[in-house]
Parts: sequence; C-alpha cells; structure tokens
Amino acid sequence: MGSIYQRRDGRFEGRFKDTGENKTHYFYGRSEGEVRQKIEDFRSSRTYGETDLTVKMLFEEWVKSRQLRVKESTLANYWGKAKTHIFPAFGDRRVQDLTEADIREFILEKLSGSLSAGYVADIVILLKAVIKFAVMRYRIRDCTEEIILPKKRRTSILLLTGAQQEHLQRYLGGHPDLTSLGVALSLFTGLRIGELCALRWSDLNLTQKRLSVSRTIQRIHMDRGTKLVITEPKSASSVRIIPIPDCLVPMLERFRQEGTAYVLSGTEKPVEPRLMQYRFQKLLQKASLPSIHFHALRHMFATNCVELGFDIKALSEILGHSGVEITLNLYVHSSLERKEQFMRMLRFAA
Repeated sequence: MGSIYQRRDGRFEGRFKDTGENKTHYFYGRSEGEVRQKIEDFRSSRTYGETDLTVKMLFEEWVKSRQLRVKESTLANYWGKAKTHIFPAFGDRRVQDLTEADIREFILEKLSGSLSAGYVADIVILLKAVIKFAVMRYRIRDCTEEIILPKKRRTSILLLTGAQQEHLQRYLGGHPDLTSLGVALSLFTGLRIGELCALRWSDLNLTQKRLSVSRTIQRIHMDRGTKLVITEPKSASSVRIIPIPDCLVPMLERFRQEGTAYVLSGTEKPVEPRLMQYRFQKLLQKASLPSIHFHALRHMFATNCVELGFDIKALSEILGHSGVEITLNLYVHSSLERKEQFMRMLRFAA
C-alpha cells in the first residue's frame, strides 16, 4: 500500500514506490483513510504488462543476470532453495498469476514445518528478488509488495563453561595432532571453519606471528552431486591479517611446514569443513566434554576477548566483521557466573 504519515501542516502524505518505473508517487489528503484510498485507486488504474513465463523460467532468467556478480557458492545456495522450496510450490505457475494470498499461504506452510523463521525469511527474500526482477523487466504487478517477512528469532548457541574451556585447552596441549592444532587456532584466533580448512602454511608468518586470511572452503550442491570450492571469504572485511598469540607458537612450530601445504592436512589436499566438524566431535568425546558446534569456538574466542578487555573495534576486525554491532550482538556472550560477579558489585550507599 505504501507509507502514510501526518505532516506538520496537519495533512496526511502517502508515498507509493512504483518498482516497475522505479519512481515514487506522492498523495495528499485530510485523513489517513483518504490518502489510502487515493493510493488504492492509483494502483487499480495502472496498466500492467504481461508475460507467460513460469516462476521456474523466470528464476533461470534471473540467475543468468546474477552469474557475473555473485560467487559460485551463492548461486548454488539460490538453486538449492529454489529446487527444494520455491519450484515445488510455484515452479509451473505463471509468475503474473501469483497473488499475495499465495505467498502468505506458502510462508505459513513453511513455518508450520521444521524450518526456522530465519530460514523461511531467506527463502521469501529470494522469491521477492526474482519477482522484483520480473516487475522491472516485464512491468507485471508486484504481488510481494505487502508481504511481511517472518521475524527471525535469535537462537542461543551452546558454549563451554570457563572450567570446560580450560579442560579443553589442557586436552589440546596433551594430545598434539593436526585436529588439536585446528581447534586451538579457532579457539585463539576466531577463525571460521571454512577459513581454517583453507589455511595454508604459506599464510602463516611465525617470525612476525601473523596469519593471513584470504580464502574459505565449502562444499556446495550442484545439479548432480556436490562440489568442494575454494573462494574468497564471505565479505571484503573477512580478508584480514590476524596476530598469532604467543601461546599458539610452540604448537605451530611443532607441525610447521614450508610451502603451500594445507595446515590441517599437511598436504596439498585440504580437509573439508564437514570432516573437521566430525573430527571435532570425536575430540570432544575423547575429552569427556559436551557436544558443541565448531562455530562455538569463534563465539567463545570473542567472549573471552571482551572479558580480557579487548578494544571492540580491534576485535571486530580480527573476526572479520563489517561492523562492531555484529560483534556485540551475535558473538559476545556473558555467562551466568559473569553476570553474578557484576551484580555482587552493587552496594547500598554507606
């Protein structure tokens, strides 16, 4: 419908963004209802274009327009969501026959299953992008205009307690192998699992105590089977140099190699993320520690750094975030013990 608000002079103003023309239309009235009616009348009077393209055909056309602008892994992600969710629901439907009711029903159906609200929102964002493409190219009516995305819920991630982290560190020191080295690297540098698996010995300078992050590795789904790809990290800010803490140097020196061998394998063949995650789970079992996701190591690194008094801007850059808000909102967790410690500091005035 567009946005409507009351102006300082008492009148109401409404704005309607015409995606097809890439133009904003303005409407005025003495009440919100009057402006809303004007916008609806304008929408009803518009002449829209036509296309016989199905949603699947349109998606294929949209993907071709994106191929040179996004990474191969991103395209694979698009195709995965489309084949699994969008095509079964709308693939053979003409795109211009879709209605807001169709998409709302689709959202409710997905939410009633096992998918999270965040993942359903990602699917809808993809569908909206494809339909916006059709609105711009074929001037059809935008059936996603009034669609509200499912609200993403922040889920808590299971972390090890301070005592459990100390136990893990002692286990890593007492069982030195390449898996322990990888776990220690993520625990003390915050590396993502894909960045860790793509790390080569040539990326480490033990004399200067620095490591360079310039690649990531992941397995993506293709039309037939899967494919392991090594690409640039997820964003420009993810390309970074991380100082190596002194406590890691002896362990790194023990396994040090010259040349381009991968750190986790010691060969020219990398260890892929799902194998590293499996090895991490086995390590936790042997150490008698609870099962946590490998990504929890990154969260624990960030939280530990904040508690040690790290500057948030410096920590954000070490983690490869585009802004400090991401670091604070997603990667910093206060334990109950930490909260109790702060609360005990409160005192009545003497």
